[in-house]
Amino acid sequence: MKGSITCGALALLGIFVCATPAVAGKNDSDITLKNKSRWAIHELYLSSTGDREWGDDQLGRHTINTGDSFTLTGIPCDKYDVRLVDEDGDECVVENVAICADSESWKITDHDLLGCQAATEQ
Repeated sequence: MKGSITCGALALLGIFVCATPAVAGKNDSDITLKNKSRWAIHELYLSSTGDREWGDDQLGRHTINTGDSFTLTGIPCDKYDVRLVDEDGDECVVENVAICADSESWKITDHDLLGCQAATEQ
């Protein structure tokens, strides 16, 4: 079940979004995540903002190590809650992320992860 924790301002973490892979549609998005933090990212979940459950881990067997990138494709237009888990098991949740017909590259930094994790723990 999804928790009610949130990161607060999306501006702090305008760095990652993902979705369940689907057949790409005209308005689907691609997001490339670039890990510029000191921590490997082991799990990445999302759910539509109105859902109570998290979706599957979008990374599957992949890990986004420091300096690596990972691209999520075919993200359907929607508003998502996103949950990220790093190598230490620390998690970060960002709520209500609107994604539609984008092709973006977002960078995850130490500052982003630490700020979001602190806000998520409150």
